[in-house]
Amino acid sequence: MVEAVDDQSDGQEIALTVDARQLSCPLPLLKAKQGLHQIAAGECILVLATDAGSVKDFHAFIELSEHTMRSYIDKTTHYQYVIEKGNRD
Repeated sequence: MVEAVDDQSDGQEIALTVDARQLSCPLPLLKAKQGLHQIAAGECILVLATDAGSVKDFHAFIELSEHTMRSYIDKTTHYQYVIEKGNRD
């Protein structure tokens, strides 16, 4: 599910929240990529995921992309990522 929200997360203004909880890899990353296409460079998305494989996937994706991971939190029930969109898609 991808929805626009006016939210704050760890001091970062969130342009879009991607709720990928209960989805198996690689779907959380694919949903995040779809979300990044919907926002402007410099804006942030908040991604929520429960699949443990998403941790490795998201960190590898960030290493290979122009995007920046502003925060990663391993919560008790899910993982939370704040990603700032880079200048290219």
